[in-house]
Amino acid sequence: MTDMSLRLPTTRFRAVLNLGPRRAAQLPLPTRLGKPNLFAEFDDETTQSMLFVGYETGQLHLETTSTGIEYHFHLGNGDDSERSPWLPGDTSLLIAWATQLLADFHERMPDLLDDIDEAADWHESGFDLYVCEVEEPTKLDLIEVDIEGELLTLPWLGSGRVEHEHTEGGDHDDDHPIALLWNEQHDADPDTAIAEAWLDPRTEQPVTRALPDVDWTRVGWPEDEVLAWLEGIYVNHHLLPDAAGTILLGALERLGGIDGTD
Repeated sequence: MTDMSLRLPTTRFRAVLNLGPRRAAQLPLPTRLGKPNLFAEFDDETTQSMLFVGYETGQLHLETTSTGIEYHFHLGNGDDSERSPWLPGDTSLLIAWATQLLADFHERMPDLLDDIDEAADWHESGFDLYVCEVEEPTKLDLIEVDIEGELLTLPWLGSGRVEHEHTEGGDHDDDHPIALLWNEQHDADPDTAIAEAWLDPRTEQPVTRALPDVDWTRVGWPEDEVLAWLEGIYVNHHLLPDAAGTILLGALERLGGIDGTD
């Protein structure tokens, strides 16, 4: 079990961003559903934006297309659904709000995500304030977020180099599995999988295991210590929200008027 007390402190970070006119913030949300969980992304190749609006009772997924914005529903267990999991009145309000939120987000792509990535870099460098650049006088928004500290981990103490990557086609495809890749040569790309980690859906804690036929003497670090190290890496990179994701969530909530400031 990972010792979560060995974490850097949570820090308050402020980012001044150009969010645009924030039209979705003027629209109502169905109050009985509570505050939604939000996530959005932008595909540089297709220039499409996606928005995910989640509640315990279901999810609404939206994406931009060449003709506008399309959406579909998921049930509370994640299964696709042709029908909304909510009452008709609530569904109408939610679709109108989420459609406008995605339109507002897409209008600022890709500049807003570039600013958020830059703000995250400033946080990693130890700063607590980032202000985006603008070419002319523009209304800006101050986003304040608490960014969780990472788990303190050692550097790789074995031989050669290691990397970790997502895996597919195994027994834990639905549990966010990763593989630890290793190469004995420092100047070569890691290409030999020596261990795996995934998220136990029952405990929501990472699980690790060593792969068979690994020569741990050549690896240069005992198997049990490598697995403990991999567990910490999994927590930092796949469990704890990163700075960019936290700032993005703050920006989405401000765009949608649900951050408590309007």
